[in-house]
Amino acid sequence: MSEAMKIFAALGLGLVLVGLSGCGRDMDDLQTYIEDTKARPGGRIEPLPEITPYDSHEYNVAHMRAPFMPDTPAASSEGPGSGVGPDPDRNREYLEQYSLDTMRMVGTLDLGENYGLLQTSDGLIHRVVVGNYIGQNDGKIVSISESEISLVEIISDGLGGYLERPAAVALSD
Repeated sequence: MSEAMKIFAALGLGLVLVGLSGCGRDMDDLQTYIEDTKARPGGRIEPLPEITPYDSHEYNVAHMRAPFMPDTPAASSEGPGSGVGPDPDRNREYLEQYSLDTMRMVGTLDLGENYGLLQTSDGLIHRVVVGNYIGQNDGKIVSISESEISLVEIISDGLGGYLERPAAVALSD
């Protein structure tokens, strides 16, 4: 072994001995505490509380009204089978592919018949008349004025029926 290795081995052995010398201190106080603890009389463990049996309850309200459904159908809602609803046999018009919020009214045109001018999101301007359908909710145009195009949309009421809802596309600046 080389001289440097002998020095490192001796130094390492010295460090181990110094580290272990701290482990042999006086532990009389610990031993006294352990003996005192063992000499105390043992305590009595309290018994477990008595478990009460579970009372089951049957929640039988199938014959009652559902809490989140109205007592009677709304006056403006039409039930299934009524005359209000989208016509599945009607041919779709071009402007029904756009939602109303993507269209702007840019003016009117009077050529014997009053036309409304609508600009779609792709920048094209389209002429519409009363009776045309626009928007994605079967919106039928009912009137055209200088300031807006009024229509009636048919929307689902969530209960299997349909509602007629008024809407408008106003003239934009």
